[in-house]
Amino acid sequence: MTATPQGRTRRTTRMTALCALAVTGVAVLTGCGGDDPDAGTNGVGKLPADQIQAKTRAAADAAPAVRLAGSVVTSGRTYQLDMRLKADGGTGSVTSQGATFQLLRVGQQLYLKADSDFWNHAGGSNGGDGTAGKLNGKYVKVPQGDPAYKKFSGFTDKSVLLDGLLTLHGTLATDGHHDQSGTPTIRITGDKGSGGTLDVSLQGTPYPLRLVRAGSAGTLSFSDWGKDFTVTEPSKDDTVDYGKQLPTS
Repeated sequence: MTATPQGRTRRTTRMTALCALAVTGVAVLTGCGGDDPDAGTNGVGKLPADQIQAKTRAAADAAPAVRLAGSVVTSGRTYQLDMRLKADGGTGSVTSQGATFQLLRVGQQLYLKADSDFWNHAGGSNGGDGTAGKLNGKYVKVPQGDPAYKKFSGFTDKSVLLDGLLTLHGTLATDGHHDQSGTPTIRITGDKGSGGTLDVSLQGTPYPLRLVRAGSAGTLSFSDWGKDFTVTEPSKDDTVDYGKQLPTS
């Protein structure tokens, strides 16, 4: 049967419309058009800010391990941290006032490793008694009753540290889609940013990836969520038991 002019016109019109839809639809199908920034994500970007915070806190608590790096300001002092943490221990480096030292916690036992300059400063001496030299480069056992234990053990405790950090202050709100080291994120804020900001992963588990603390109290990035590592007691030859109290800064 030969198509009528009217039929050919209708088919042509339909084909033109379909072609136009296909061309314009490429961006939608590939996610490049920006029509839905949450397409292909874990979906938390569509939730209210308080629900996003609840989900990211639950994800962080459930993760067996994490690495965090950045700055924390506490009691007027800035600490640069690069720590790996899990439930039964933690390890990493801390820098404060130009001095860097290593922390290692295995179970409840905390060790601190630093050079003689650190111990000279901590002890407030010129090292004439030889103490700093004896502690130089050694893992020093930190007694649980020592002020240094309370001061530094929190840096090695995943639960304590995250509980203290992953809290935004004030009214929560979302602040658009962002990117953290190539991972798309949704940002939530407290009091429009003055109460801190937190970037939450939109890929896979909604882990926190970047935190800006309220009051210019530091910025931290989080990575290696769930990546296990080993913490072991240092060898006896590499360990010094200083006694009941360490030199303090």
